[in-house]
Amino acid sequence: MRCPFCGNEDTQVKDSRPTEDNSAIRRRRQCPNCGARFTTFERVQLRELTVVKSNGKREPFDRDKLMRSMALALQKRQVDPDRLDRVINGLVRRLESSGESEIPTKLIGELVMDALANLDQVAYVRFASVYRNFREARDFEEFIGKLGDGHD
Repeated sequence: MRCPFCGNEDTQVKDSRPTEDNSAIRRRRQCPNCGARFTTFERVQLRELTVVKSNGKREPFDRDKLMRSMALALQKRQVDPDRLDRVINGLVRRLESSGESEIPTKLIGELVMDALANLDQVAYVRFASVYRNFREARDFEEFIGKLGDGHD
């Protein structure tokens, strides 16, 4: 594993342990060149996933991008980071076990919406405002009104 600080090609594993939900191995590493310490995660990947964007463009699925978008929606909300990680692991497992290697962004967006609806209502509305491209305050009012009625 390359050191993210100095670029040295050879780093040493100092400690390995499973994550809380046993979905990954957490490794503490140290660079013998600069002495920096950092953490890596090793996860099972069932299949290579390709995201198909609405314009037809294809790109490799990026778990970190999914994490960043959900974390942005959850910014300043009281949601345990481990809980978010478990939700994301569940979403990725669901996508990998779907049997499809090409996943439309619409499906990923809907899965994220469902997950956020169960995780935090404010984050759900924040994500929906971007995902559904709200243009004005009325869009928020209509969406939140549907929340109160129990529909989406």
